[in-house]
Amino acid sequence: MGKHFLIYTNKHKDQELGVTERIKNYLESKGQKVTLQIVTKDWKEGDRQEGRQENAFPKDVDVMLVLGGDGTVLQAARETIQCHVPLIGVNLGSLGFMTQIELGNLEAALDRLIAGDYRKESRMLLQGTARLGDGTTREGLALNDIVISRSGALRVISLKIYVNGMLLHEYQADGMIITTPTGSTGYNLSAGGPLVEPGAKLLMLTPICPHSLNHRSIILSPEDVVEIEIPMGKEDKKQVLDASFDGANSFPMETGDRIVIRKSEESAQFIQLSSVSFLEILHQKMNA
Repeated sequence: MGKHFLIYTNKHKDQELGVTERIKNYLESKGQKVTLQIVTKDWKEGDRQEGRQENAFPKDVDVMLVLGGDGTVLQAARETIQCHVPLIGVNLGSLGFMTQIELGNLEAALDRLIAGDYRKESRMLLQGTARLGDGTTREGLALNDIVISRSGALRVISLKIYVNGMLLHEYQADGMIITTPTGSTGYNLSAGGPLVEPGAKLLMLTPICPHSLNHRSIILSPEDVVEIEIPMGKEDKKQVLDASFDGANSFPMETGDRIVIRKSEESAQFIQLSSVSFLEILHQKMNA
């Protein structure tokens, strides 16, 4: 009995839809059902469609093929959390830490997906809940990271970090990255944070350009709860910052606001074709 494949394509990466049609035609030639979902704007340009309803996708999908780069995989995973559709990325980007299938082995990978020769892996998500000074709250999920960073003028910001209700430290930095293992290869890596096997369950705090000689990343248990308070800035000036979820969904925060970040009860489902270890993949990507 055939499977139902959903092909989720970033048209910026497959402009003529050549790879999309190649996959669609191959799967249909093998007796598989195929549904196309074309994203016409890049996710960083605000076409994420936050909170898309489950019924926007077919309910009987077995495998979701995401065509693009890591950003497209992030977008697709967030949009299908409630659907529990397992996904796998086809790399049309550059490094592609979150994509497994390369164009050189495309058909062989599709054959394995058709045969069910793969395993599923659950990836943890972060849930962030911000309490703002006007009495409103803002919530969001992140597969990669939640970043609190400066907004506007290039000045150092102050952040009070609490873990499980206890003050950890007041940082002077350009910002703070709270990341999942999946997100360790993203902004966290650029900021000098550690690389973590993506199937692990933990939280990481990585300061962005900390104004200190001894501030490093901190690894926390997945049960730990992180709270960030925005205090007054230098010379008792009000701070205005940005909170960003996976680099896409963002909103302003200011002095007096707080955001609580914890492991979400939801998770993203990824398909693993390769038995190659994360360290081997990392070696290949870093030496490409």
